[in-house]
Amino acid sequence: MRRTSARRTIVLAVLMLTLPALTRSPLSIVPGGTSIARRFGSDLLLAQAPARQAVVETAAGAFVIDLTPETAPGQVAFFTRTAAEGGYDGTTFHRAVKNGMVQGGDPLSKDPAKRSQYGTGGLNAVTAEPRAPRMTRGAVAAVLVPGRPDSAGAQFFIVLADQPALDNQYTVFGQVSEGMEVLQKISEMPLDGNGVATERVEITSVVIRDTPPEPFISDSPQQLAGYRAVLETGAGAITIELLADKAPETVRQFLRLAEAGVYNGMSFHRVAPGFVVQTGAMQSRQAPLTEKQQRLVHNLAPEFNDTRHVKGIVSMARGDDPGSASTSFFICTAPAPALDGVYTAFGRVVEGMEVVETIENAPRTGETPNERIDLRTVRAVRQ
Repeated sequence: MRRTSARRTIVLAVLMLTLPALTRSPLSIVPGGTSIARRFGSDLLLAQAPARQAVVETAAGAFVIDLTPETAPGQVAFFTRTAAEGGYDGTTFHRAVKNGMVQGGDPLSKDPAKRSQYGTGGLNAVTAEPRAPRMTRGAVAAVLVPGRPDSAGAQFFIVLADQPALDNQYTVFGQVSEGMEVLQKISEMPLDGNGVATERVEITSVVIRDTPPEPFISDSPQQLAGYRAVLETGAGAITIELLADKAPETVRQFLRLAEAGVYNGMSFHRVAPGFVVQTGAMQSRQAPLTEKQQRLVHNLAPEFNDTRHVKGIVSMARGDDPGSASTSFFICTAPAPALDGVYTAFGRVVEGMEVVETIENAPRTGETPNERIDLRTVRAVRQ
């Protein structure tokens, strides 16, 4: 019942944001009208080989949109041009439904004195394009005036949950790939009785860039071996040589998690003197993962190898299932032959063993340190 109610609210919010334009005054027309969409049509846009993203900086934080010219070439071209000209700078998110959707991009929202007109500007600039069959979480869609298929322009809205009630009604021209937590925060801003935001959450800039490649995805084992991992802890720094020749996919995943900041803010949750110190457990993390970070976390296939678990060896922790390792890892503080061949060794401490020993000697109750020992960051550095 709750979910249905939320969907209805969002439908009303998205439609109401353009209704004032039909009853107040003529709509704001972007100079050039639909000719802009024609000048920046599908042939030009689809000829741009690299995938592109929009990095949207706001007063509440940044989010990233993966642009989809294959679904809406005219809208992507118009959005890209508007961003390049600074057309979104200083605009606000003027409507929202908590945890449901946010809307912005109206050029009139740059002027606080025009608050009563928010939602009526920046329209009628892009000719009609196919409507998205499904409106899913993170979809970025063009705002339309009801009954006017050629009314898209600068305004856009982003849904924060799947909205099947909006399927086949709007042109989707992008998908949020990072920063959904920022949009969640924006969706919580206070509104007046007309549903208009009472606080200004401004867009400070929109930068269009080529989509950066995923780090470490295509690196060979030899290339992966060219990195070391530096663990900055509450007791000092520990440098790990990575054994990519022995466990290439484990090293690759470890580097990806480190690069994404998944390990930042964790702790050494287990200290077993004469055996191991262990960190990387998700429950020790001080802040929740972002959605992008969450997508990176998964179980790893074991890569058992002939590396002996001696002092300084770094290996993946796991449960009874050999394929249950994900983020947690340990550093041996003494030889542990029982672990050989049944845990994935993937690294060796080459600097900072004295820091490991300091952690090993920390006061504890059982195997739990009495005071938190932070794993502040894990950095990948080239040798």
